[in-house]
Amino acid sequence: MAEDNRQPQQQENEKSRFLEFRSIPYGTKRDGELVLNRYSSLVTNGYEFPGAQAMLYAAGIKSQEDMRKKPQVGVASVWWEGNPCNMHLLDLGKAVKEGLEKNGMIGWQFNTIGVSDAITMSNQGMRFSLQSRDIIADSIETTTCAQHHDANISIPGCDKNMPGCIMAMARHNRPSIMIYGGSIKGGYSERLRQPVNISSCFEAHGALMYGKISEADLDDVVRHACPGPGGCGGMYTANTMATAIEAMGLTLPGSSTTPAESPAKMRECLRATEAIKVCLEKDIKPRDLITRESFENAMVVTMIMGGSTNAVLHFLAMSHTADLDLTIDDFQRVSDKIPYLADLKPSGKYMVTDLAEIGGMPSVLKFLIHANLVNGDIPTVTGKTLRENCESAPSLDPGQDIIRPLSNPIKSSGHIRILKGNLAPGGAVAKITGKEGKVFVGKARVYDGEPALIASLERGEIRPDENTVLCVRYEGPKGGPGMPEQLKTSAVLMGAGLRNVALITDGRYSGASHGFIVGHIVPEAQVGGPLAVLKDGDIVTINAETNQISMNVSDEEIASRLKSWKAPCLKVTRGTLAKYVHLVGDASHGAVLDMF
Repeated sequence: MAEDNRQPQQQENEKSRFLEFRSIPYGTKRDGELVLNRYSSLVTNGYEFPGAQAMLYAAGIKSQEDMRKKPQVGVASVWWEGNPCNMHLLDLGKAVKEGLEKNGMIGWQFNTIGVSDAITMSNQGMRFSLQSRDIIADSIETTTCAQHHDANISIPGCDKNMPGCIMAMARHNRPSIMIYGGSIKGGYSERLRQPVNISSCFEAHGALMYGKISEADLDDVVRHACPGPGGCGGMYTANTMATAIEAMGLTLPGSSTTPAESPAKMRECLRATEAIKVCLEKDIKPRDLITRESFENAMVVTMIMGGSTNAVLHFLAMSHTADLDLTIDDFQRVSDKIPYLADLKPSGKYMVTDLAEIGGMPSVLKFLIHANLVNGDIPTVTGKTLRENCESAPSLDPGQDIIRPLSNPIKSSGHIRILKGNLAPGGAVAKITGKEGKVFVGKARVYDGEPALIASLERGEIRPDENTVLCVRYEGPKGGPGMPEQLKTSAVLMGAGLRNVALITDGRYSGASHGFIVGHIVPEAQVGGPLAVLKDGDIVTINAETNQISMNVSDEEIASRLKSWKAPCLKVTRGTLAKYVHLVGDASHGAVLDMF
């Protein structure tokens, strides 16, 4: 093998190579003031790009002095109508733009595409959901770089939005802050006399299918589950990502738990403009904050809060973008040592708006820093450490029961388990809170795609008198395509009260899913993973104590079955999903599109 004579810096630069942009060196002063428009000045100063300046005057720049001196900040809201998670983000963006102008900067609003997971759940639209994460990242990277923005403030709402925004930050690496759109208020069904939320709709549907409630009951749940704007209100994927990203120091304190409709959310938008100026002045860039240490905080918080399995997929993608070596084994390492403390939905009692009333995430982080579970010394977008950000937060009241004390956890170790075995040689992700037990052994019942299982459920055919493992395959990143979430199946089983059933898939489950569920099985069936040759009646063992998932089939028999197996045709050959299928990697590496 030839000797590699490249210098270390050259090898590092070849790890991920992005387009380089001319910029004024940090620390340069003009007329005695620190230059903050280090990137935009390329087109706003001098006479090299008169056409660009003409366009910017037309877009709203008021004077030659503003053109030449003021930093330009992109305000990227993941806004669109028709989804409560995102429908209010344009207004938040307007507040940010006003704040930027008051603080001597120029704000340019733009938005990205998005997909509503609740609207697309268990229909063909869900196949577009995961790829939206990467399109969001592409959109923000594209506009930030092409328009020569000096900084960015991103405003996401739904769950793929958050990692997409952070991935974009790691790519363009210009001073950036994320403002989470905030959680929705909890709903209430007068007819059933109980609190309801988006997850209740799917579980109530299961209860209807198995004759436990009436259509009028379901109608009432649907009508009152989502009372206004905001992200889904339990510790589902959106709030999982938001709380973790706050623990990484990429948002202002409290962003993840400030409700969407609260006046405090508007105040946060104004405070973010002050913070982005600090980032510009101190040259605080995303890659200064997206580190192994901050990811450690993110994983710890996810375990403490009972967060979504989707966090594994998204953290891996975010770390890949930032050239960090996070692996699925890191999640198991953290899960082994960190307890599950938060009594939040989907498997618990409370909503994130309830958490906000006892101090929100700053109080939780203050508690975790004091307990030496979270690193309070990491830098943040405020220019202060995470510990300093949380110092003024109220301490958690010992009388509250949303966050359990360390002496009385819901589970002594994390609920997210990384499983391996002859069904998942490359890994799988389980969400096991302990309420459903820690070991499940049952006969496999295999479905080639989620629609086949849904049809079986709708016909009332799933009434097992023995432990059964329902397997849904060909729903991975390539096979799905798009690795669709399968909340409907898990919620129907919960609503129907079927407790002797486990679910496994090479697709994903929603952050709102709970029960004995295993997803992200690698290799996926479409590429010839062992899941492709699992048969009805095979005995499947899921063990959250030994972290194993296996079938009672010998290696020789698996090899024999795979020899006669033939991959099904890809479901799409043109369009955006076809591009996705040909680029996407496996779930154990974040299902990213640029792992070349």
